[in-house]
Amino acid sequence: MKLLTITVPCYNSEDYVEKCLESLLPGGEDVEIIIVDDGSTDRTAEIADRYAREYPSIVKVIHKENGGHGSAVNAGIENATGIYFKVVDSDDWVRLDSYMKILNSLRELAGGHQVIDMVISNFVYEKEGKKRKKVVAFKHVLPNEEVFTWDEVGHFNVAQYFLMHSVIYRTKLLHECGLKLPEHTFYVDNIFVFNPLPYVRNMYYIDTNFYRYYIGREDQSVHESVMIKRVDQQIRVNKLMIDYLTSTKVANKKTYKYMVKYLDIITTVSSIMLIRAQTDEALEKKKELWAYLKKKDKKLYYRLRHGFMGSTMNLPDRSGRKISTGLYKIAQKFVQFN
Repeated sequence: MKLLTITVPCYNSEDYVEKCLESLLPGGEDVEIIIVDDGSTDRTAEIADRYAREYPSIVKVIHKENGGHGSAVNAGIENATGIYFKVVDSDDWVRLDSYMKILNSLRELAGGHQVIDMVISNFVYEKEGKKRKKVVAFKHVLPNEEVFTWDEVGHFNVAQYFLMHSVIYRTKLLHECGLKLPEHTFYVDNIFVFNPLPYVRNMYYIDTNFYRYYIGREDQSVHESVMIKRVDQQIRVNKLMIDYLTSTKVANKKTYKYMVKYLDIITTVSSIMLIRAQTDEALEKKKELWAYLKKKDKKLYYRLRHGFMGSTMNLPDRSGRKISTGLYKIAQKFVQFN
């Protein structure tokens, strides 16, 4: 059994996947790299097969029909043999010294007497053209390099929440919670992080800048113009998260509080993209999204709608939307998220 499975979902990634894979190979025999070629039409499949030939005990390749990012992650989970599971997108990479530190910690944790469900580390926004990189760290929120539970988690600020880039899950936990991401849908990485959270008991945080999250391609899913174009998929993910939280018993109060915060952020993202679309149709979709939440859970609706972000996203009239957009641009500059 491998220590860590890293799944690399790929679709037409020939220009950058090699950089990603080269950053992962130093993990050696402790690591299983599963490249999922999601119906690529360029040289991605050829590159993947070459790495599998050169590193047969480390690299596996799955070729499949195009099903989207979620479908590729599902394939990785289904075929993973590692104790722990990580997703690294094909245009991202990891930092070597942090990688070695992560693997050393995973070895110790795997041999310990406590079962660790989730390992967290920092990630860095590698934004094209920016010399100063934004680091998302959790050192003032989570105990560093010790096993802890939700009860020991501190207060997250608005820029601090777990993205796919920051988490490593125990593979069996992903099976136990029945995680299955929707196909042909963007932004499902939020569901990947969100849905397993009620099953997470013990966690471990390593204060190291491990994951390098590249932002800069105009066709990238998180580019604002692309998000506006694909806003219906963002709404779909948002509603699935609403469905999940309102239908799942979350026993721990702090887990629930964090999941509400996460949903608040995702609903804010949906709302601002609909505002930025600047069409009557988009504004109607924003209204419908909030009505959907209200219908599902009135208490949760009022909690989000009358919080800071919900109030900001629902200011009346054109002048209110200008204020919402202005605050979004300030946040965008501060966090550098797209």
